[in-house]
Amino acid sequence: MMRPDTARIFSSGFGAGTVLHRSHVDRIALIGNALPRLCGLATFTSHVHDALRERFPAVAVDHYAMVDPGRSYRFPPSVTRAIAQEDRASYRDAARAIEASRPDLVWVQHEFGIYGGPAGSYLFELVDRISAPLVVTLHTVLETPDPEQRRVIERLAARASLLIVMAERGREILERVYGIRGNEVAVIPHGVPDRAYVDPGVARSRFGLEDRPTILTFGLLSPGKGIETVIEALPAILRRRPDALYSIVGATHPHLIAHEGEAYRERLQTLAAGLGVDHALRWENRFLGEQELLDRIAAADVYVTPYANPAQITSGTLAYALGLGKPIVSTPYAHAAELLAQGRGTLVGFGDVPATADAIGTLLSNDVRRARGAAAAYAHGRSMIWARMAERSMAAFGEMLGERPATCGAMRWVSACPGDAAVTVRQMATAG
Repeated sequence: MMRPDTARIFSSGFGAGTVLHRSHVDRIALIGNALPRLCGLATFTSHVHDALRERFPAVAVDHYAMVDPGRSYRFPPSVTRAIAQEDRASYRDAARAIEASRPDLVWVQHEFGIYGGPAGSYLFELVDRISAPLVVTLHTVLETPDPEQRRVIERLAARASLLIVMAERGREILERVYGIRGNEVAVIPHGVPDRAYVDPGVARSRFGLEDRPTILTFGLLSPGKGIETVIEALPAILRRRPDALYSIVGATHPHLIAHEGEAYRERLQTLAAGLGVDHALRWENRFLGEQELLDRIAAADVYVTPYANPAQITSGTLAYALGLGKPIVSTPYAHAAELLAQGRGTLVGFGDVPATADAIGTLLSNDVRRARGAAAAYAHGRSMIWARMAERSMAAFGEMLGERPATCGAMRWVSACPGDAAVTVRQMATAG
């Protein structure tokens, strides 16, 4: 039953059930990963938690964090409960805890590989046992899902009151591939830190880094990131800027380590040595803490995301680089094509070594063009800071709770009341 202090009762003869309207959100159950787990989704979910708490201090945010097989984490006190990825009973226990806390909504951060079972289907052990409205942020939207992946997304869409993606392309794919109506999907950009712009040369001096024109790629290292393309472009780049440095920051992905150790990184290093450019590479094979990572971004002159997957609709690394005012060179995967529109970056073809070399070399050789790129990126990034992301999310939640048909009988907001009782809350408020 809804708490009286978060509900307004309208009794205007709209059917047999009592109709309740929540005037605001008091409690959110947030489900995803959490730091110190080393992955992008953990960083994202932890930042979402912190941004909500800072921007909306009256809202309680219960953070439920997934734990992958064979691992344990010393989560901070802000994590309410851990859920074991491959333990179905753990999902059911979490569902009982969520129900006992009586949240106004449950917000799931969804990524394939985070939840147990075929295509992450163990998640339904939890979401099918909660009565609060369900919001799902889809960090990956596949254009060619396998049958299990399609079933999971379609089932989540049927269960959720709201889906969130981070790029318009994600909404288009959901509509075209999965038959989900676009007006049931909100587009909310990835959040970025709110940090003052620092000239890269000043940043290198401040943080004790080598003062060379610096190209940066960061993130967990794995095939598909396109690092080979930039390494192969380095000979041409060095002919224009012989002092250039390509900084590759990030540990090898834990799943890749488990499968083949550091073989992939060693192949990249062999490629660089064969091209005679190993002197122009700096490897940082570790997962950097947030502040140290932001220092590395600030110290870069050009940021590169040479990813090979055209369907990628979310890149936290790209968002961070834009937010800190980096001139960016990227392949035209979905997120980059949208985020770097209107002159906010330079797009090059997938695996196009000459175009990559030309774009990076031009930026490193043209101070005016590089400064304009930095200014355009930083200006747009101000609209993406975590506080703005939290505000957009809360506005979407308010619209979801206030505009969708209320449910008769059970206190849920997912299905409509039968017959004449299917009246929106706005209509009820007007009538009352």
